[in-house]
Amino acid sequence: MNTNDSRNSGIKNTIRDPRAVPVRRALISVTNKHGLDKFVQKLQALGVEILSTGGTAKMLKDAGIDVIDVAAYTGFPEIMDGRVKTLHPKVHGGILARRNEDSHLKAMADHNIDGIDLVVVNLYPFTEVMREGSDYATCIENVDIGGPAMIRAAAKNHEFVAVVTDPQDYEKVINNLEDHDGATTYALRQTLAATALALTATYDSNIASWIAAQIDEYDFPRRISFSGNWKQTLRYGENPHQKAALYLDGSLRPGVTTAKQLQGKELSYNNLNDTDAAFELVSEFDEPAVAIIKHANPSGVSCAASTLEAYKKALLCDPVSAFGGIIALNRPLDKETAEAIIKVFSEVIIAPSINADALTILQQKEKLRVLTTGGLPDPKAHRRLVKSLSGGLLVQDADNGQITPEDLKIVSEREPTQQEMKDMIFAFRVAKHVKSNAIVYARNNATVGIGAGQMSRIDSTRIAAQKAKDAAISAGLDAPLTKGSVVASDAFFPFADGLIAAADAGATAVIQPGGSIRDEDVIAAADERGLAMVFTDMRHFRH
Repeated sequence: MNTNDSRNSGIKNTIRDPRAVPVRRALISVTNKHGLDKFVQKLQALGVEILSTGGTAKMLKDAGIDVIDVAAYTGFPEIMDGRVKTLHPKVHGGILARRNEDSHLKAMADHNIDGIDLVVVNLYPFTEVMREGSDYATCIENVDIGGPAMIRAAAKNHEFVAVVTDPQDYEKVINNLEDHDGATTYALRQTLAATALALTATYDSNIASWIAAQIDEYDFPRRISFSGNWKQTLRYGENPHQKAALYLDGSLRPGVTTAKQLQGKELSYNNLNDTDAAFELVSEFDEPAVAIIKHANPSGVSCAASTLEAYKKALLCDPVSAFGGIIALNRPLDKETAEAIIKVFSEVIIAPSINADALTILQQKEKLRVLTTGGLPDPKAHRRLVKSLSGGLLVQDADNGQITPEDLKIVSEREPTQQEMKDMIFAFRVAKHVKSNAIVYARNNATVGIGAGQMSRIDSTRIAAQKAKDAAISAGLDAPLTKGSVVASDAFFPFADGLIAAADAGATAVIQPGGSIRDEDVIAAADERGLAMVFTDMRHFRH
């Protein structure tokens, strides 16, 4: 092996760092080869000897780079279809040896082990293969073994070894080497080690979650992990004194995290949270739907024959709260709807797509954030939600429940009309996305009053009715919007007072889960007022 520590004239200067480690030898074995040839050419120009494996070695040789095959170095060939190639004492001894321990140095000399000062490794594309829907055997073959072993070894020994797992760090490493006379600093090695260990943790988490999902009737595991890949650091969190960042979980679920931003300012923490809530809501509906969201609660939602009609009806529900809101559509945004939307100040618009004429209209508002997703999330798909607690995590399945007319139990003397039934299902689906205690008045597939996040259900009922009155006055209407509406409650009415308040507001039909010890009292109150009422046996709390 080459022990020459010479460096070329490309070194900018020499900065003394007592913990700097000269890089004489690098081991390179990567799946993602983006930018690798230029990176390794710069390493070689700095006098670094290159060890490599398989396809990586071939690619580097084809680029005119001198490479020593790991099999030639270890004297042991790749076996078992490449499953075993770097799992060898001469590899791991070279990575793990402590350069300040005499016993380690003696073991290296006794077994002809050369030190490896830089490890450049990234992993088999398990997540990509899994997302493509590959069969079980193909996914298993893309579970990397040698890569994580080398990464963990180098990260553990970062006192002496630098480990690079992301092509984005190539330039940083070269700059560090050039600035420190061909050596890496401890600060860089420590940072790279943290990045590397986060990669292996994410990788293992994805594999464990995938295997668990293949097991019939598999419940919550004894141990659970959640992973994410950094996408961006945000200006701040919910408030300016809180730091925040966005991470992707790798699921590629269509929505705000995977959307393409066409224009506007950078999305804030609150923008992301609210936009996610808006887009998940409109994905519930098959008909053209528009939702206007403020602070993760809908201020108006409607389904209609066109997005323009749906937007106008959603806006009518609460035009005051719509100011500065988030607008989500489950259909392409057209020019006519865009012209209506820009008349009211909005923070974000998100849609599966936006046609060119509509985008031209929106560009009049340069700061307006405009996002396209390319598709809709599946509201029925199984996924898990996580909430942090002091010292722990709450984990639950996402609320993907949906009710149909066949699921409903009519408990009142009067049966609902066909339109009431349609409006009740619409209202109950919206209530699923309203913070508890949730009350939603709806008429003709549009919300006309929403009460959210109150400590008592009757307060939500009254607030929703009052907002409907205010909206009617603003629109110059003679009667409140709730007159002739249906009302949905995300959970049962514990007392009859909430139902009575809804009836007084003009509601003619009620949809609720049922299950209270006072159900009979509530049913009696509905019958006394001629209301139709159905039970869903499904609750939609959202905290």
